[in-house]
Amino acid sequence: MSTTLKDLSVGDRGQVTGYEEGGRSYRKKLLSMGLTPGTELEVVRVAPMGDPAEIRVRGTLVSLRRDEAEALQVEKKA
Repeated sequence: MSTTLKDLSVGDRGQVTGYEEGGRSYRKKLLSMGLTPGTELEVVRVAPMGDPAEIRVRGTLVSLRRDEAEALQVEKKA
């Protein structure tokens, strides 16, 4: 089941499945950060107000703003 990154909680793992249609402006930035389809990630922490979120991807910690997280489609892993 595909969802967006902003819907995951701390400790959740997921795999990138694509990008939201409205997120075209963020697609290039997300790709340059290594968030390509098929890449696995883990939500490490989320700021108290939900913005930004820190994820671990390819062994690196990356912080994403809420609107960037909404543009990234992921499949939650067990």
